[in-house]
Order: sequence, then structure tokens, then C-alpha cells
Amino acid sequence: MSTPASPPEPPLPGKRGFLKGLLGLGAAATVIPIRAEATGLNGQPPRRPGIPGKRYGMVVDMRKCIGCQSCTVSCSMENLPPIGQFRTTVLQYEVLPDAGGPASMVMLPRLCNHCDNPPCVPVCPVQATFQREDGIVLVDNERCVGCAYCVQACPYDARFINHETQTADKCTFCEHRLEAGLLPACVESCVGGARVIGDMNDPDSAISKLLVEHKQDIKVLKPEMKTDPHVYYIGLPDAFVHQVDGQAGVRLAGGH
Repeated sequence: MSTPASPPEPPLPGKRGFLKGLLGLGAAATVIPIRAEATGLNGQPPRRPGIPGKRYGMVVDMRKCIGCQSCTVSCSMENLPPIGQFRTTVLQYEVLPDAGGPASMVMLPRLCNHCDNPPCVPVCPVQATFQREDGIVLVDNERCVGCAYCVQACPYDARFINHETQTADKCTFCEHRLEAGLLPACVESCVGGARVIGDMNDPDSAISKLLVEHKQDIKVLKPEMKTDPHVYYIGLPDAFVHQVDGQAGVRLAGGH
């Protein structure tokens, strides 16, 4: 013999009922983002649409960099990060030769490497960091929750949490300018022509020709990380290939 169902509880009057309703709504609201984040860990599409047919990269010729910081200033004027935070910098390093002798100063431009295997993408729990088909790695600030997982995952110290937006920030290769047929602000303002950006899928592009011409001299930062960075350096001292960390203005490094 079945037991008759209990009648529904009458709504609680007054303050007690109001608080119970709020708790019920709060519990329901907390379930949704947790489920969304869980699926976001493995649901990231391989790449999102970009400029069709292109794969952007940059060559930095350190022989031509004079450390004038025009790239840093123009980037800040174009992208307006908070004061004291930069998407690209030119850091000065003091290199001490292994065999002794006087130290030399090296100007090292730094920026996001727009890796082909970016470690910042898979760690993002909300799919805010993503890679486009043209290789450019971007941040969706509408989705970013400022957890800084991507900042920690980047081996090049190229990301930061924007003090004003409280979301991840970084170099974007000025993708908005590229889409309009313009050069990134840092490339356009470089007085020595040390930065060259272009389509690596085009064998006739300036960057493709540079990579072929200087094949023996091309180096990248931290190749052991297997991120396949697409910022290439000409004239990069061996001392910096594996050792570049942090954002110090002057750093001692062993030379070869």
C-alpha cells in the first residue's frame, strides 16, 4: 500500500522566508559558472578565425636596436596599458664575458612570442586566452576572470594582470592594425628598423626572406620549452637563449 505524498510546505512568512529564497537563488547561481568552467578546460577550439591564410611572426634584429624605447612608448600610446605596465619593453642587460674582460651592454626587446604551441591557452579555465588561425594569441577581456594562470604559464614573462581592468594583458601584435593593413605600432616607430613583422606563409614576404638569409643566426628564447615561439632574434647572445627571466632593468649574465 503506497504512502500518500506529503503536502507541500507552505511558504515561510516574513524575513525567514525571504532569506531562504535568497539562499536558494544563490545556490542555483553558483552551480552555473562552475559547470561552464569545467567544460571550458577541454572544450577550447584548436584555433579561432583570424586573417585568412596568414601566419604572423616577427624578427627582431638586435644589431639594429639602439634601446631608444620608441617601441615601448608607441605601444603604450596605441594600446593604453596602465602607467607602469608595458606590452613590450627593451631591457638593458650587462653581459660579463666568461673569459673576463669588460662587460658589454645588450638591449633586448621583449614581447609576447605568439607561440605555435602557447602554454597560456590550455591553462585558462574560461577560454579567455585563445589562439587565432593566423597565429596571433589574444585575450578576451569579457571572459577573463583575472586568475593569472596564463601569467604563470608564460615562460617569457610576457603577460601581466592589468591594474585597471583586472584582466590578463599582453602584446597582441596590434592585430587591429594588421587587420586594417597597417604595421604594429612598435614596428612602425622603430627608428633602426630592428623589428620586422610579416606573413610566414608567404615566401616572398620580408620576414620569410630574413629567416632564410639569416638561418644560421636565428635564435628564439627558451627553445627547450617547446612552445615554438614566433618571435625570432638575429644577434641574440647565447647567454640569453635559456636564461631570460623577470623584468629587471639590468641583469648580470654569463657570456660566450
